[in-house]
Amino acid sequence: MTNLTTTSPMTLVPGLEAAWQDVDRSFERFCMTAGIGAMEQMLCEDAQRLAGPRHSRGERVGHRWGATKGKIGFHGGKVVVRRPRVRSCDGHEVALPTWSAAQAEDWLGRWAMNLMLINVSTRKLKRAVRLPEGDLPAVMGDGTSKSAASRRFVALSAARMAEWMASDLSQLDLLAIQIDGLHIGNDLVLVGALGIDGGGNKHPLGLVEGATENAAVVQALIDNLIERGLDPKLCRLFIVDGAKALTKVIRSTFGRHTPIQRCQIHKARNVIERLPKPLHASVRKVLRQAWELDAADKAERLLRNLARRLEQEAPGVAGSILEGLDEMLTVNRLGLPTQLRRSLACTNSIENMMGTVRRVCRNVKRWRNAGMALRWTAAGMMEATKGFRRLKAHKQLPILKAALAAHHAKHTTKQKLEDNLKAA
Repeated sequence: MTNLTTTSPMTLVPGLEAAWQDVDRSFERFCMTAGIGAMEQMLCEDAQRLAGPRHSRGERVGHRWGATKGKIGFHGGKVVVRRPRVRSCDGHEVALPTWSAAQAEDWLGRWAMNLMLINVSTRKLKRAVRLPEGDLPAVMGDGTSKSAASRRFVALSAARMAEWMASDLSQLDLLAIQIDGLHIGNDLVLVGALGIDGGGNKHPLGLVEGATENAAVVQALIDNLIERGLDPKLCRLFIVDGAKALTKVIRSTFGRHTPIQRCQIHKARNVIERLPKPLHASVRKVLRQAWELDAADKAERLLRNLARRLEQEAPGVAGSILEGLDEMLTVNRLGLPTQLRRSLACTNSIENMMGTVRRVCRNVKRWRNAGMALRWTAAGMMEATKGFRRLKAHKQLPILKAALAAHHAKHTTKQKLEDNLKAA
C-alpha cells in the first residue's frame, strides 16, 4: 500500500500574517506590510539578543524599555515601524543593529537625488513615488514633500561633492586633460576639468567657481588638482577651447613647452560665423584638409595661404585664423594617427559632460548662491559618468604616451643646453 504524504502548510512569521491576507487585494500593499513585519521581527530579535528573553536573569547588555514608533524609507517616502527599546544598565539608549543599518542606507536620499537628476521637480516628487490612485497614499510626514526632497538632495549632493573633490588623483595615468567653463546665470562661471587615462577612460577631475573664466579661477582649479596628486612634472596634452587664461596658467604651471591643443571645432565655428555665406563651404573645406594632413608644416602653409586669400574680403577673419595657429596643430606635430587626432583635437568629451549638466540643471529657476551651483554641477558631472564611453581611438593611446615622452625629453635636453650656455 502506498502511503500518501502531504506537505505541511507554510508557517508564516506572526508579523506577516496580516500581509498574507492582503496579497489578493494588492501586491504593493502585501510587499509593504510584509516588509514592515519582517523588519519588526528582526528588531525584536535584536532586542532579545541584547536584553535576553523576557523575565530571564542571565547576562545581558541592557534591559527592555518599552517600544516606540519610528520611520524608515520605503518607495521614496517613509513608513511607520514599531520598534522595541533597550536601555543599558547606566540608563543610556542601546542602538538596535537592524535599525541602525536601515537608517544608514539612506534610501530616501538616493530616491530624491535620482529623481531630481532625471528632471523630476521637487513639486512632482510626491506624485512620482506615490500614485494618486495607488494603495500607498501620500500623507503628512511621509517625507514626500518638496521641501523634504530638497533637503535630502542638498545633503546627499554636498556629501558626494566633498568626497569627489577630495579624491586622490595620483593613481590615474592621465595622458590628456580637457578644461572648459560653464556659465551659470549672469555673474557666475564654473570651470571644470576632465581627464583621459591610458586606457581611454574619462574621469571628471575637479570644479571651481568664479565670476569669469580668468587666470585666477583656472589657477585655483589646477592648484586643487595638484594638491590631490596630479604630478606637474609629467608631460600631458591639454585640450582647451582657446581662452587665453587657460593657456597662460597651463604654461606657467606645467612648463612653457607643455603641448596645448586648441579645439578645432571651436576655431572653425568662430571663423565660419564671421564670413559671408558664399565663402562658408570653401573655407570649411580648406580647414578640414589642413587638419587631416599628417605633416604639420604642410597644414600650417595651407592655413597661412587661406588667411592670405581672406585678407581683402575679411581681414579680421584672416587674423583669427593665424591667431593660435601653433596650438591648432599640436596633435599633428606630435605625429598622432588620424583617428586619434580627431578624438583629441576638440573638446567634445567635456562638452558632452557639460551638456548633461545643463540637462540636469534645467529645472533650477533661481540660483541662490555659488554653493548651490557647485552642488548641482558636481551632481550633473557624476551623472554624466554613467554614460561615458572609452575614447574611440583608445587602442592608439600608447602612441600618444610615447609622443609625449619624446616631446618632454626633447625640450628638457634643449633647456639644459640653454642653461649651460647661460652659465658659461
